[in-house]
Amino acid sequence: MREPRLGDDIDDYCVRCKRVMNHSVVSVINGEPAKVRCRTCHSDHDYRHEQAPPPKVDARKAALFNEVLKKVNPDEAAAAAAADPELPVEEEVLGEEAVVAEAEAAPKPAPVPKAKAKTKGRK
Repeated sequence: MREPRLGDDIDDYCVRCKRVMNHSVVSVINGEPAKVRCRTCHSDHDYRHEQAPPPKVDARKAALFNEVLKKVNPDEAAAAAAADPELPVEEEVLGEEAVVAEAEAAPKPAPVPKAKAKTKGRK
C-alpha cells in the first residue's frame, strides 16, 4: 500500500462526532498521517488509527462504591470486585416501608417567605 498523501481520504475516529468517519489527511510525518480533518464536522485532530479514546473511569468513585459494598455485604463485594472492578453493581432497592420511614424521619425545611413585588406609586 502506498504512503498517505495530503488530502487523501482515510477512516479515523472523530473526537467531535464520536464515530469512525471519513477524514482528509492534513499533515504527514514520517509517512504516517499526523493530523486529519473530519469531512462531516470539519474538525481537525490527531490521527487516532481508528481507535476510540479509553473511557474515563473515575477511580475515586469506584473505590468509594466498593467500600460501601464491603460494609453492606463483605462476601459479595469481594466476589464482585474480583470479577470486574470497573463494573458498578446495582444498588439495593429499599422496600416501601423503609422509604416511608426515611421520609417521616427527615426534618422538613422551613417555609420560605414570598418576596413582595415592588410597584411604583402613581404621581
